Amino acid sequence: MKATASATLSAMRPSSHWTGWGQWLALMTMTTDHVTRYVLPYSWDTAWAGASIGRIAMPLFAAMVAWHGLFNTRNPLRYARRILVIGLIAQLPYMLMPRPSDAFVLNICFTLAAGLAWGTLLERVIRQLETAPRPDPRGVLLVVLSFGAWYVLGNWVEYGHHGLLLIPLYMLAMHHLHRAGTSFTERFGAAMAAMPVLLVAGQMNTTDMAKSFTVGTCLCILLLAAGAARLIPGVPIKMPRRLWLAWYPAHFAAIAMIVNWPG
Repeated sequence: MKATASATLSAMRPSSHWTGWGQWLALMTMTTDHVTRYVLPYSWDTAWAGASIGRIAMPLFAAMVAWHGLFNTRNPLRYARRILVIGLIAQLPYMLMPRPSDAFVLNICFTLAAGLAWGTLLERVIRQLETAPRPDPRGVLLVVLSFGAWYVLGNWVEYGHHGLLLIPLYMLAMHHLHRAGTSFTERFGAAMAAMPVLLVAGQMNTTDMAKSFTVGTCLCILLLAAGAARLIPGVPIKMPRRLWLAWYPAHFAAIAMIVNWPG
């Protein structure tokens, strides 16, 4: 009985092979962005790399977190806590990066962890509303309070309010795109559920080039959720787990040593 249930659950899940490629791409694009922004001399004129290649990283990280939180992990909140731990470790070297202002900002891991926790809350409340004859007042109250938390936290985290919205909107879009049937109504509804992700992505940057790369990355992820994920083969070289967990704080520590080295 358990084997049958497990097989049925596995069949309901989309293929996650693309995330193996996504891990390598996310680390490479993020590192390219940070090296060109903080390490290379301004005279080299490498700002184009951050405004193009570097704009792939954030929507890709958010997409993988949303995908695993929705399809692959049994406990999304524990997953969010692991991301938060990485953020806590990375915060000190992150604060040592040269910035145009002295404003205190929490790094992207806080954005991703909060976004996943918020998306999980909204997903559970929506599921309860779909199955229960009447809404649970506690769930509705939590949703209302969560928007207040989003408004406050958006002033403190990297990518701000738009960044916090990305994972919940990804989860909404992925859910509908993956489960959409063949009827026009279902496919149209799934397409409409995907639109908010693209709209928010378009507001996350200022230049046309940066907007194009961010929106283009989101569009590719939505196509994967719509069924293209099954066409992606497994990655030949799987990223070591320790490298994946350590790279974010470690690369900031290395950059901080370079830019703050005496002389």
